[in-house]
Amino acid sequence: TLNYDIMARFRRRTCIILLLFILFICSIMMALKTLRPDRAGFGDPFGLGLLPELQQRAVLLDNKQNSLYRVQGDTVTHVSNLRSITVNTIKASMPPVNQMEEELSSPNYNFHIFYYSWFGNPQFDGKYIHWNHPLLPHWDPKIANNYPKGRHNPPDDIGSNFYPELGSYSSKDPSVIEAHMKQMRSASTGVIALSWYPPGMADENGEPTDDLVPVILDYAHKYNLKITFHIEPYKDRDDRSMYHNVKYIIDKYGGHPAFYRHKTSTGRFLPMFYVYDSYVTIPEIWANLLTVSGSQTIRNTPYDALFIALLVEERHKHDIHRSGFDGMYTYFATNGFSYGSSHHNWASLKAFCDSNNLMFIPSVGPGYIDTSIRPWNNHNTRNRVNGKYYETAFSAALLVRPEIISITSFNEWHEGTQIEKAVPKRTEQVVYLDYKPHKPNVYLELTQKWSEKYRKEQEQWLM
Repeated sequence: TLNYDIMARFRRRTCIILLLFILFICSIMMALKTLRPDRAGFGDPFGLGLLPELQQRAVLLDNKQNSLYRVQGDTVTHVSNLRSITVNTIKASMPPVNQMEEELSSPNYNFHIFYYSWFGNPQFDGKYIHWNHPLLPHWDPKIANNYPKGRHNPPDDIGSNFYPELGSYSSKDPSVIEAHMKQMRSASTGVIALSWYPPGMADENGEPTDDLVPVILDYAHKYNLKITFHIEPYKDRDDRSMYHNVKYIIDKYGGHPAFYRHKTSTGRFLPMFYVYDSYVTIPEIWANLLTVSGSQTIRNTPYDALFIALLVEERHKHDIHRSGFDGMYTYFATNGFSYGSSHHNWASLKAFCDSNNLMFIPSVGPGYIDTSIRPWNNHNTRNRVNGKYYETAFSAALLVRPEIISITSFNEWHEGTQIEKAVPKRTEQVVYLDYKPHKPNVYLELTQKWSEKYRKEQEQWLM
């Protein structure tokens, strides 16, 4: 009887241990699925149908905001009043490089980070801008009717699933600009890809912001950061308007010490321009601007530069090559949303670029969630998994040994891709996501960690 009792207890204990082991394995599998949702999003109405080129496939999209998968180009408010009053004071009072320079991580000029200066508040702008983002309706009226309408009501209700440590700030607040530069420098990034519209132009929810560029350049220089331009798909963007706008940027800002120039394999130092939604324009138009024989060519002129196209679908790589672009980037922080943003495709894209003398710049991000402005788009959410999603993306990028890595993003709060400091916040209507159990700066620290890792690995690649 005693032996029987012992055996029975042993069997029960074994069953319990086996059950716990099975649960553990299931948890691991679920976590891995969250980290690598490579196949998600294809062919369904919440996926690529949101991109401009595919508007014809979805009956809708008179409103460009619905046609973009990203809240496009929402740059900040007009700053002429601020500049006329304060810019000279800011310049006069700004020390060259502050004493904390030595305490900050050295900038990595091969880490580029997308930055948005489109936010406004009553103190600096007379009203809220972008924090009060509207809820975007789904293009299918039957689906749209199942979701709320209206717009957000700051400061407690903002168009984001997270809440910034700086609150509902204005992008032209000098203290905010400086805080942002310090955060990006602490993350060991080196180049800020600034969202840009031509003077007098803006996205549907913002106001013109070109006047803010000199202030951003000044503060970037203070922290030894560089500025490149992320050119948004403004109205009537074509070869002629791009030529004039590139000329404008280089003439006006090219002499600033914070203006970024990239050293090419031939030893030239050229400006760089990321071109969002480049595929909306046909290759023949781009070739007029970007090939030596083009009718509007910018090549071998004082305004020659490196132009980096957005790759979404696999076939875009051939269009990018024919167009005369110098490279491609993937932008989206949603692994599996598009061919370009799917980590498992990066090796073949890098190989294509290597064989065609193009730069491949993968874009990594900490996660994705935009249900605060697209409440019907939960399907494309990518959980941060306490930083593991971000590290998985960096790991995938390093595997292909890119010359540059881009980060989506520093502060695209609408789409939850930000690495800017966020804090817990709860109101009667909203419970915001946060970075717990980590501190508000966890994604800055992770970026700095991978910047150092990239630097060390790059030294090995070059040996």
